[in-house]
Amino acid sequence: MYYIGVDLGGTNISTGLVNEKGEIICKASAKTLGSREPSEIAKDMAQTVLEVIKNGGISEDEVHSVGIGVPGCVDNKQGKVIYTSNMNFSGFNLVPEMQKYINKPVFMANDANCAALGETVNGAAKGHSNVILITIGTGIGGGFVYDTKIYTGFNDAAMEVGHMTINAEGKKCNCGRLGCWERYASANGLIELTEEFMKENENTLMHELAEKTGHVSGRTSFDAARAGDEVAIKVVDKYAFYLGAGLANLINIFQPEMIIVGGGISHEGDFLLDRVREYIKTNTYGYGMIPNTVIEKAVLENDAGIIGAAFIGK
Repeated sequence: MYYIGVDLGGTNISTGLVNEKGEIICKASAKTLGSREPSEIAKDMAQTVLEVIKNGGISEDEVHSVGIGVPGCVDNKQGKVIYTSNMNFSGFNLVPEMQKYINKPVFMANDANCAALGETVNGAAKGHSNVILITIGTGIGGGFVYDTKIYTGFNDAAMEVGHMTINAEGKKCNCGRLGCWERYASANGLIELTEEFMKENENTLMHELAEKTGHVSGRTSFDAARAGDEVAIKVVDKYAFYLGAGLANLINIFQPEMIIVGGGISHEGDFLLDRVREYIKTNTYGYGMIPNTVIEKAVLENDAGIIGAAFIGK
């Protein structure tokens, strides 16, 4: 039996045919063009599903189900997208629309939850049943696999972890709250932190690196820190403090077996995560006296969302 996963992104629709082991057999993609009518986007999504069936050399009868990772909140009972911010899908009955083209069960989940499930099925957390994944980009997304199933809350809107407060009198977030975790520990937060240190310190390698690339990026402080720049090391340490603060909260609440860190920042690997692990040691309840959460880098990258989406209905 095979499963099909669709990762609906703001830029691209990425679809994969997945086997029982969680391995992607083949892929298809299309441009999202999110300003279009949702029915047009759904039609293109369905076409990518039909394409992977054809390219995989199987029949539709061999497909168990289709899963869709959506960047927002969904209602599987109604087959409706409740809210998504980067395309015109809010309130759209996506499942019935997809089933105009595909005579198979169709399921939906938040895209970060799909990524968490994907890493659990065949990624960094394979073999574990209670796993949190955070994705660090413009914001911070989160997914929680509890007892091998995606945890969504009663309203399918759980794990908006980027908007937990780590500084109640801190910087204002786009959501309206003060001191949200993503305001400090997202890629944008890291860039802002880097710029703050650069303004206060003219003699830092970070200026030279930013001039070469034409801008300050999430890599600026890390590249300079690896080269031994003392100011950049302070930036990295401060960023690890902010990232660790949120992760410690998640551990204290959920005590998952693993936390997987994904997104571009995760490519910094143990240079970042070792600092975070040190923070966790002194900022989580009962550390060293109870089994401790393992923190690792995501390994599937963009494939995680496809694999996880495919397994929603398994």
